[in-house]
Amino acid sequence: MLRNVRIALWAACALPLLALLAVAGLELTQHSNGVGAYQASGIGGPFKLASSSGGELSSNDLKGTPFLVFFGYTHCPDVCPATVSDVSTWLDALGPEGKDVKALFISIDPERDSVGSLKDYLSSFSDRIIGLTGTPDEIANVAKEYRVYYAKHPTKDGDYSMDHSAVIYLMDRSGKLAGTLTYDEKKEAAVAKLKRLLAAA
Repeated sequence: MLRNVRIALWAACALPLLALLAVAGLELTQHSNGVGAYQASGIGGPFKLASSSGGELSSNDLKGTPFLVFFGYTHCPDVCPATVSDVSTWLDALGPEGKDVKALFISIDPERDSVGSLKDYLSSFSDRIIGLTGTPDEIANVAKEYRVYYAKHPTKDGDYSMDHSAVIYLMDRSGKLAGTLTYDEKKEAAVAKLKRLLAAA
């Protein structure tokens, strides 16, 4: 019994760490080998989810368009609102030339995050950010494609919170990973990366 508890605790701690190490490895590879190394990572894939803008949005709809992808949930107390705020600032800093960049906020809490709640949540931020949600299975599949870790943690009051990865993926016009950002990235560095994403063929 005690052994099983120890294994469960180890797994809970190890999975977020492994996700972070994978992203750190991607960053290191980018510095040494350029964008092509990212494209060999296998991160990303097809999806079709309900959109806060109405209807559905699929990966096919994004062909030829550079976009950002980050995962979170509307009940998140700190990292998610900070990330959405930063992404809004970066997109505004791009000005008119950034009008073609889309930013996707994919909920890892589909039980509470409906299309309506995502629309309300994002209304305080840039209108370039699109909220996406779906069934638990659909979200699990997309998270797997992007190697995103998330897990539900019950709270003492009978509610729950969500642990999750906090990486922002930069996807090029062909849907391949071209770089990453973090929610606490310096504005100048983030905007420079976004400009390189826009300039890429």
